[in-house]
Amino acid sequence: MARLLFTAFSNREDAVALAREVGERLGNEGLENQTYFLDAPDPPDLDENDLVISLGGDGTFLRAARLAHRFGARVLAVNLGRLGFLLNVPPEELVDDIKHSLRHNHVVERLALSISHPGGHLDDFALNEVVLERAHAGSMVRVKSFVGDDEYLTYSADGVMVATPTGSTGYNFSAGGPVVEATLKVMMLTPIAPHFTIDRTIVVDGDKVVRLVAQNKPAEIVADGRSIGTLAPGESIEVSKSPTPVRVVATRSFELGFRLRESLREGHA
Repeated sequence: MARLLFTAFSNREDAVALAREVGERLGNEGLENQTYFLDAPDPPDLDENDLVISLGGDGTFLRAARLAHRFGARVLAVNLGRLGFLLNVPPEELVDDIKHSLRHNHVVERLALSISHPGGHLDDFALNEVVLERAHAGSMVRVKSFVGDDEYLTYSADGVMVATPTGSTGYNFSAGGPVVEATLKVMMLTPIAPHFTIDRTIVVDGDKVVRLVAQNKPAEIVADGRSIGTLAPGESIEVSKSPTPVRVVATRSFELGFRLRESLREGHA
C-alpha cells in the first residue's frame, strides 16, 4: 500500500500545522503517513508507489518534485503560496484529493532536465530550468550554445537558461520567454539580459542535447534556483531530457488557460 509523505520547510508554520492535522486524520483511518522537512540533511526512503505531498509554494514544490523524481514516486502539489503557478490543490480539499489519488493513478508526466559536465562529475536534475550565469556581479558572461552538433548563437549576457515547459511560467517568463503548454516535449533556450544580440527564445526539440560553453569568464551553474557548480572558461555543460519524467498527480484541471487566469490575475503578472 502507498505511503504518504508530507513535505514542507520546517519554518513554514502553516504547512507544518496542516501536515499534522491531515496526517492525524488519515492515520486514524489507517493510512500510514509521515512528515519530512525539506531542509533536513538526510532524505527519506521512498519507492514508486508512494505519494509525496508538497505543502507550500512553488519553491517547496520544486524541492518535493526533486525528491519524488529520485524514487519515481508521484507528487501532489498543495498551494499554500501567493502565486502557486505549479500548484493545483487547495488546502481545504487536501484530504479528498489524497484519497482520490490513492484510488486512481491519474498523473501528468512533466519533462525534466538532466544536467551533466562532459568529463566531469556533475550529474544533476531540474524541473524548471538550468541557467549558466555570470559568477560575479558587475560583469557579463559570454556563452556559446549548441543544439546537438549544430552551433547556435553566442550570447554576451547575464546568463543563458534552458527551460522546460513546466518552467516556462517561472524564470523563463520573467526573462521574456514564452508560456508553453506543459505537455509539449520541448526545451527553451532563453538569454538573460543579453547585450547586443538576439533577445528572443529559441524553442528546440526535447529529444535534443543542448550544450552551453562558458567562453571568457567563470560561470555559475544554477538548477531550479540552486547553485550546483561553476565552470571555468572553456568548460561546458550538457542539458538533455531526463529519462524519467516528474509524475504530478492530476486531481483536477491543469489546463493552461485556467492556470493563467488563476495565477496571473489582479496585477500578479
